[in-house]
Amino acid sequence: MALPLGLLANTLAQFLNIYMLILFIRILLSWFPTINWFDPPFSILSQLTDPYLNLFRSFIPPLGGIDFSAIIAIFALQFGSQLLIALLGSMQQMAF
Repeated sequence: MALPLGLLANTLAQFLNIYMLILFIRILLSWFPTINWFDPPFSILSQLTDPYLNLFRSFIPPLGGIDFSAIIAIFALQFGSQLLIALLGSMQQMAF
């Protein structure tokens, strides 16, 4: 029982780290206004990250033209991943 939970925790951690990197790249590229988000390499980033970012954009308005929802989205993803990994780790310890 310990191996599947440990494997699940590691897989989840790797997935969330990769998604965090993709999200960070998307945020950095948003600073360049000449990027066409409909072009193939950028549209993939947009399709992967916009649904998650739109959750936060719906209730955090831009302040002074700056979109702070991306920062909150990264903090929420980091907090959620740490919490989930900690819960899976504690479940693994209880299995013994």
